[in-house]
Amino acid sequence: MGYLELIRTEHNFRRLWFGNLVSLFGDWFNLIALLSVVTRYSGSPLALSLVFVAKFLPAAIVSPFAGYLVDRFNRRRLMIVCDVLRAIVVLGLLWVDSRTDVALALVLTAAQVGISSVFQPAQRSAIPNIVSRENLLAANALMAVSWSIMLAFGAAIGGFATHLFGPDAAFVLDSATYLVSAVFILRTSIPQETNLGGGKGTTLAAIRDGWIRMRERPIVGRLALAKAAGAVGVGGLVFLLALVGQLAMPSRPEIGVGLLFAARGIGTGIGPIVARRLFADQSQWPRLIGVLMCITGALYFLVGLGPAILIMAAFVTAAHAASGATWVLSTVLLQQKTVDAYRGRVFATEWLFVMLVDSISIFVAGLLLEYVIRDVYPVVLIYAAVQVVAGTLWMLVPFPPDNDKPADHE
Repeated sequence: MGYLELIRTEHNFRRLWFGNLVSLFGDWFNLIALLSVVTRYSGSPLALSLVFVAKFLPAAIVSPFAGYLVDRFNRRRLMIVCDVLRAIVVLGLLWVDSRTDVALALVLTAAQVGISSVFQPAQRSAIPNIVSRENLLAANALMAVSWSIMLAFGAAIGGFATHLFGPDAAFVLDSATYLVSAVFILRTSIPQETNLGGGKGTTLAAIRDGWIRMRERPIVGRLALAKAAGAVGVGGLVFLLALVGQLAMPSRPEIGVGLLFAARGIGTGIGPIVARRLFADQSQWPRLIGVLMCITGALYFLVGLGPAILIMAAFVTAAHAASGATWVLSTVLLQQKTVDAYRGRVFATEWLFVMLVDSISIFVAGLLLEYVIRDVYPVVLIYAAVQVVAGTLWMLVPFPPDNDKPADHE
């Protein structure tokens, strides 16, 4: 099924997709504005890295409990509550107007991400329940492309808007988009199984039951590590991209950052579309994921050589096309191999791995810049090499056998 036909015929998916589209646009406005505020009041690479850590580490902490909530309670209601809470939290950033308020910005960002850590697995777990199995790849590809388009437009426009109107306008817009998303999800019907897949007793027992499930099905556990493996280098590289953008356009740093993040968005939009057309044989996807990780690192190595900003933008676009394809292919495989009763906990555990690896990767990059190397481009080269190594190891480690049985018919 084509993307337009999918949107036209799958009414519940269309509502979920459109609400997500609107809120993502506001999120990227928010990120550019937040980076601008922290740079203005701190001027520290380490402080800037903490913004990214605040956007990842809380998710690692919250994710196990989020998975329990997503499998135990109504996913539609959870997403609506999350959107309303995020709308309130984001407005708190309006009070950040001095160096002493940078800590407040980090706390509010962490709270926003913690709430999003419930929303994201609920959304990913809901998609297989509102589209048919044969349309699952198209639905996930469209969600990924939409994330990318909103990153491209939100980052680019957000850079100009923050430069012209200041960060407060971006924070207000982000808050409003969450409320719009909640309205669309309110009109969406999302069936689900909520018996916790046999998990009984306390919340921790149900969480542990989900981890046991991944151990019993090694292919599910391995797929849950795919995005984390890809984040070993990319986590730090995305943070470094913000510094590269500022160096490339020192007189208008917000625009430079917005341009490179927009290039990232364009790339992650192209990748899933190309992957869907070129790689129909799912048996090749596990190895392909490792190849794509290596390609991402190799292209970022070219960024680290410090060419003109438009050339860097082209390399960033290509690098994240490979990264975006990795994300979608691993998501589809994981959705197919996991039964609905466990899906929330599996995706929440995947999110835990990704966010934890991202946080460590970014924090180490910040420490390197603050105390050791103090030059952005050599650190980009180091992290590009790390990404290639991660992709190579992914390919070399044998993949667990798979009986290729549809998850919901186990």
